[in-house]
Amino acid sequence: MANDSYRIKPDPLDPRLTERVRGVDQTGAAVETAVTVERALTIFLNAQEIVTAMTINDYEKKLKKKVQTSGCAQGTVFGDLMEALENVTLPPAELRTSWLYRLTQEINTTPSLYLEAGAIHGCVLAVADKPIVYMEDVGRHNAVDKIAGWMFRHHVSAHDKIFYTTGRLTSEMVIKTVRMGIPILISRSGFTAWGVELARKANLTLIGRARGKRFVALAGTERIVFDQDLAYVEEESAKHRRKAAMHDD
Repeated sequence: MANDSYRIKPDPLDPRLTERVRGVDQTGAAVETAVTVERALTIFLNAQEIVTAMTINDYEKKLKKKVQTSGCAQGTVFGDLMEALENVTLPPAELRTSWLYRLTQEINTTPSLYLEAGAIHGCVLAVADKPIVYMEDVGRHNAVDKIAGWMFRHHVSAHDKIFYTTGRLTSEMVIKTVRMGIPILISRSGFTAWGVELARKANLTLIGRARGKRFVALAGTERIVFDQDLAYVEEESAKHRRKAAMHDD
């Protein structure tokens, strides 16, 4: 009865808002999972592009009038990013599940603002199972940019690197990782359909919901070597799970 009090509420059964996507789980078995549909919404004022926002557009059908400019109608800035993505070729790489579990275990036990106070995102650059740089910021993209800047400043190559983030695997996160030239992107959070689509086009290995011994890979699965016996992998601790649940985005 409480649900009847809402004037507006989420509609998880709206077929426009999610897609079913195939991938593999931590055992290498085929799985199918729901991911959120993400769309670009560009706002213009007097024919001048102001901003492009990523949205699920769940109230689009309620608009009485739509104004669409000529061209792609999703903004020149965002379009330039998409074009740049098409010209990037990611290098061959390997991700052993034994590396993934050791890496996430070390990240999860590293003292951080993410676990201490929340309201912040963390990004980690790693080689195999060894974390190199851990950056945090209020915005996940700020944390990504900090690592990109560190790599540029110190002339660090990207071909053998793994990128880990606490944030969602959206189109923007995929675009940034691909433009950095990093072939593997991992998150403890979930995916958007567009993020998965772009990762597949760029041949980026995309792994999400990496918590404890569980994960889902929805792109670039050919890079994954399933060498870890899951009987020797611990589930995420209840303490970490409670803290992370408060802070995940």
